[in-house]
Amino acid sequence: MKSKIWLSSPHMGHKEFEFVKEAFDTNWIAPLGPHVDGFEQDIVNFLDSPVYVAALSSGTAALHLGLILLGVQPGDEVICQSMTFSASANPIAYMGAKPVFVDSEADTWNMSPASLEEAIKDRIAVTSKAPKAIIPVHLYGMPAKMDEIAAVAARYEIPILEDAAEALGSSINGRMCGTMGAISALSFNGNKIITTSGGGALVSASKHNANQARFLATQARDAAPHYQHSHIGYNYRMSNVCAGIGRGQMTVLNDRIAARRANFDLYVQRMASLPGVSFVYEPDGYFCNRWLTTILIDPALSNGITRETLRLAMDKENIESRPLWKPMHLQPVFQGSPYYGDKTSEHLFANGLCLPSGSNLVDKDFDRIFAVVDEVWQLATA
Repeated sequence: MKSKIWLSSPHMGHKEFEFVKEAFDTNWIAPLGPHVDGFEQDIVNFLDSPVYVAALSSGTAALHLGLILLGVQPGDEVICQSMTFSASANPIAYMGAKPVFVDSEADTWNMSPASLEEAIKDRIAVTSKAPKAIIPVHLYGMPAKMDEIAAVAARYEIPILEDAAEALGSSINGRMCGTMGAISALSFNGNKIITTSGGGALVSASKHNANQARFLATQARDAAPHYQHSHIGYNYRMSNVCAGIGRGQMTVLNDRIAARRANFDLYVQRMASLPGVSFVYEPDGYFCNRWLTTILIDPALSNGITRETLRLAMDKENIESRPLWKPMHLQPVFQGSPYYGDKTSEHLFANGLCLPSGSNLVDKDFDRIFAVVDEVWQLATA
């Protein structure tokens, strides 16, 4: 069998082992330690903004703690982008709150500001109160229309919990994703643009929010010589070993972004002229880290080729590709939740495909990928 070409595999540099070895040599193996503090500062420096960072066990943990810090209570409604990974919406259920799903817009594939305002107005009419928070997501590294979303949120005084899990290094007019919400979440899962094996971070301009996140993430232990707890806590803190991996990864982050953007450019060069294929491009002022390169395939223009035609052909050659996220309002677990939009996300899901996008792809990998692409389109036009 041919070797596997992964969608987005971890890509280690040369410094990670040095930081991890230091953790072992100094016996800082348990959670917390100097690498955690250092990793948090590395993120602050990269974001180049007056923010505070709490390193956590996952991006999901960051979203969960974010909802707690924003005061979400059981029975409250929280607006969430429908087209996203389930981790964006699951923490709403953790809180006993109710998700309200908002559709995508066609330019960036992210939360539609128009549908967002429609949702807020209707929920106020139905429930007599505004939703407690808004969770927009920067899909595949492409920033959402945050200026428009923030303007809507401000009109109704609803805080934004920014899901920047896929968008470290992306920006709008120089402002980094991960700094655009009252609270923001980052992810360092194994498939992300950099990884700590598993991990995430909560980011906020509020020092209190970051400190409170750290407190809650370490089982909410009160300042006492014995174990005393006045709040429900969580085991959400990042370990010193994982933070060491993250510190090494931060030294190559800009290189990883450049490599993924080069992948996108290569795909455009080789595939943009194929009948039925289209890409999502950066609006003016936007910078996308291109965590994953994605395409849409229109069967009406591609001689019947669908996203599944290409996905299955790649799978046969041991090349991993993946449909776009299935919208949350179509997920069985969220059946019956309110949804607002024009089914843009349903169209994207039906026709979209994520292509292999790792920063460690080499020429021979792309040769195999494009051999499959060429064969699929040649067969369709034969």
